[in-house]
Amino acid sequence: MLLEKNHRQEVFYDSLQYKANQRKLTSWLYDALITPRRPYVDKKALAMDYYNQYEGKIIASIKIQALDVFGPSCSDTTSKADTWMERTANVVHTKSNLRTIQKQLIFKVGDVLDAEKMYENERLIRQLPYIKDVRFLIDQDSIYSGFVNVTILTKDRFSFGASGGVSGTQSGDIRVYNKNIFGIGHEISVKFVGHVNKEPYLGLETFYKINNIGGKFLDLQLGYMNTFRREGFVFDLNKPLLTNEIKWGYGAHVTRLFRTDRITEDDPIIIEEPLDEGYNSFWLGRAFNLGDDHDHLTQLSVTGGIHGLRFFEDPMVEPDLSPFFANRTLYMAGLVLSQRRYIQDQLIYSYGITEDIPEGFKNEILYGYEANEFGDRHYFQFSSSNGNLLLNRKGYVYLSTGLGGYLKNNRMEECMIRGGIKFISKLSTAGKKSVRSFINVDYTLGIRRFDIDNLTLRTEEHIRGFDSRTAAGKQRLTLKLEHVVFLPHQFYKFNMAVFGFADLGIIGSNQNLIFRENYYSGIGIGLRLHNENLVFETFRLRLAFYPFHPKDVSFLGFILDEQSKQKFNSFDPSKPIPMQFE
Repeated sequence: MLLEKNHRQEVFYDSLQYKANQRKLTSWLYDALITPRRPYVDKKALAMDYYNQYEGKIIASIKIQALDVFGPSCSDTTSKADTWMERTANVVHTKSNLRTIQKQLIFKVGDVLDAEKMYENERLIRQLPYIKDVRFLIDQDSIYSGFVNVTILTKDRFSFGASGGVSGTQSGDIRVYNKNIFGIGHEISVKFVGHVNKEPYLGLETFYKINNIGGKFLDLQLGYMNTFRREGFVFDLNKPLLTNEIKWGYGAHVTRLFRTDRITEDDPIIIEEPLDEGYNSFWLGRAFNLGDDHDHLTQLSVTGGIHGLRFFEDPMVEPDLSPFFANRTLYMAGLVLSQRRYIQDQLIYSYGITEDIPEGFKNEILYGYEANEFGDRHYFQFSSSNGNLLLNRKGYVYLSTGLGGYLKNNRMEECMIRGGIKFISKLSTAGKKSVRSFINVDYTLGIRRFDIDNLTLRTEEHIRGFDSRTAAGKQRLTLKLEHVVFLPHQFYKFNMAVFGFADLGIIGSNQNLIFRENYYSGIGIGLRLHNENLVFETFRLRLAFYPFHPKDVSFLGFILDEQSKQKFNSFDPSKPIPMQFE
């Protein structure tokens, strides 16, 4: 019965494709829109089947082999770079130091081979910014049947990169960076920021990061900034709870800004008079494994943190806004119940390399006590998220919800409610092309917020390219649709993807039903270019139309810029911190 049904579907799609190919337009529409069924391949199951053959055997040796950036791959190590530019880049590039890769390993010679640990270790190495791909090869020892030899193939990205941008006719920036200095996994970036009218006319931002200090998955970042927007330094130390084997997580963050035009870096609220402020945050967490089922291991994590904000000079604001700029210290404690596992796929946010998609759930309860110069108060928060494959392997879905707020004198204030759904369709084929669809729905409601504290639609998470400051409010609902066609051909070694999108945003007062507020939208098409061998961001060319646009947004928007790689929502336990109203 099933075979007969599949046969009928194949006949239908073949007939439809034949008719569509009679004309160029209908042929293109068929390739872009019609997506015949593609059998689901469980790549994790394939990887685990490979590792399970050697489960329980002793690891006798570990060999690390670093491949050239251009030419070979983990599946074909004999391939060579085919242009002089690629061969030159291979010479200029410093391969990852073998000691650097060795620090990423969570097993050693003499250990009993654990299939789950091997799979997890591949994921940890693959998420490094300077690694394109990694493959663990296991060979039976030729003399002792109880021993195996492990060969680790790694393929770097070309570590040098550059980026830049222009903001109107007044300011711009140029950034150069290296994600893997001398092959030791350190990162450095230098950004030159200029403005026509504001001093310093030419400023500097520089950051240095050390990944995985001592093989403990401890990261350190130092930064210094002196631009027309801000002047100060940043210190960040973080050891996240990356795996189920890591029991302790902790971190420290210190930002000291002698001059800044906003409280936080991405804050949409710009202050006319410069702020002199300091922010510090410290946290500690302990994870406890519940049960011993590797694939469905549940963790209970206990976390604690301290977050402090201090203004060294009184902000020059209206008296009724003073509580928004209060000196305060928030002491927090949390309980996290989580479960996480990873599956593998391709062509979601990247272009042909293996991507690790998290599945599981995370439920978190937080309590905080804030010592505030305008009166102490309590903080409560509950958040929940869940992400799994849909039935019949038809796509990925991520659900999240959260609510939080402060309690002062038996009255709630600065509260927010948030919920969201993200859906990614399974990869389908259309001729030689591969196709995915993305749907995001997000709702945020603010209750008893400060007048100055508003939601907007300005970021890429809401309406793409919509840069309005007048479209603001205490309540927001957004719907984002995107259809992506990954093209089989390359443009000078850059993979290409054509996309069409339609975004809808409703924003306004929290006193009415959201559907009675102001409607805005964006509709457009675009092209993305990316080379996975490089640490460069994705180049994006986009044309958009904004019907019913406000006065500070044009009807037509055209942009050529860089797009940071999107990340999957994680279910890792993390530091306790209030939800951001943004």
